[in-house]
Amino acid sequence: MSSSAKAFLLLRLAIGTSFFGHGLVRLPKLDKFAHGMIAQFQHSILPEAIVTAFAYALPFAEFIIGLLVLLGLFTRQSLVAGAIVMLLLIFGTTTIEGWNNLDTQLIHLLFFAGLLPFVDQYNTYALDKVIRKPR
Repeated sequence: MSSSAKAFLLLRLAIGTSFFGHGLVRLPKLDKFAHGMIAQFQHSILPEAIVTAFAYALPFAEFIIGLLVLLGLFTRQSLVAGAIVMLLLIFGTTTIEGWNNLDTQLIHLLFFAGLLPFVDQYNTYALDKVIRKPR
């Protein structure tokens, strides 16, 4: 395995672990997590219904996207989905002026978007390679 493929694998595993872990710890306490997020956004410009739906969906999205990225399954689509989730979080953070959280969210986005151009060439240790039919 080339150094570039090793680097891609380690970066993919890092962002996958982060997202998977976020979802994993939030799912058992879903109501508490969602109510906390809803409380944070009570004075934002976002409608409460949207915040509530997002707060309940987020841990599932994190868990599923993280697991797919870890496994290297539907890697390209999972990286795009992760980037979209991060863009939504960044937008929400700006509506409540949560500048202290923005740097972490931007770093997550950088991982998701930064890996995308290299999926075809370096995603060698992945379930995508096992299930992909030869051309």
